[in-house]
Amino acid sequence: MSALGRREHAVDRTTRYALGALAAAIALVFAAILGVLLSHSVEALRYSGFRLVTGTTWDPVNGSYGAWGFVFGTLVTSLLALLLAVPVGIAVALFLTELAPRWLRAPMGILVELLAGVPSLVYGMWGVFVMAPLLRKPVEPWLDSHVAHMWGHPIPVLSFLFSGPKIGLGFLLAGIVLAIMILPTIVAISRDALLAVPRLEREAAYALGATRWEVARNALRSAKAGVFAASTLGLGRALGETIAVTLVIGNVATVALRLFAPGQTIASTLATQLNEATEPLFVSSLIALALILFVLTLLVNLGARLAIERPWRRSA
Repeated sequence: MSALGRREHAVDRTTRYALGALAAAIALVFAAILGVLLSHSVEALRYSGFRLVTGTTWDPVNGSYGAWGFVFGTLVTSLLALLLAVPVGIAVALFLTELAPRWLRAPMGILVELLAGVPSLVYGMWGVFVMAPLLRKPVEPWLDSHVAHMWGHPIPVLSFLFSGPKIGLGFLLAGIVLAIMILPTIVAISRDALLAVPRLEREAAYALGATRWEVARNALRSAKAGVFAASTLGLGRALGETIAVTLVIGNVATVALRLFAPGQTIASTLATQLNEATEPLFVSSLIALALILFVLTLLVNLGARLAIERPWRRSA
């Protein structure tokens, strides 16, 4: 073997070992985070057990640590954000890939993606100073009088859903702010999924006499696995948001699905109470909350990963 060949093999081996070490380092970081969370939350898990998740009373002074109100708030705000952002994100992605004129696609795509670079603190302050007064005065009273009490009669489910103190801050505002924050993720991944649909598929549809909307609808059907992955990744982003949600949700734990009422999430609880924790059990309980949030986010991201695997693509 020539000296050049030996040198190339040495470079290949070095590159392989270096990349393998980097991949192992990522796995080690993940294991280290999980290990730290588990080791520091053992005391709380032994003390509270399943009551840490199922309990509804969080009172560190009296030694009661029930985090269901925080888990409930996290799930409600994230699902509400998903409900608001997914239709808008899919519509924007369809417009950018199928319906927008070519001169508008690039500037509008860049504008949407720039939303991802806005700091979460800015979103939170915008929610407090702009959206909260709008919700408090015209929006929430209108929803209460025209939707929850349609034709002058209360509708049981809607009257319960659109109820609570009309202060602007609460689940509804948190869901709106989170929807805007996850919108760039949903648009970007959905657009990539739509662009991955073969061009021949579109041309065949046009050749058979399909309209532009019918072609767009067929492309969306072919890209549904990617759209699902985009929605799931957006959900994972919403679950862990901290500063913006802390500013707009009101930070009062509740387990009632009243959109106007203030609530609290796991992330907002960690942000507001971590500096106040002095007792070891209190600190361990907060770290256990972080562990719950870590597991929730991990499950969501694993679901997104499954959604973009080849078997899902073929079934789509």
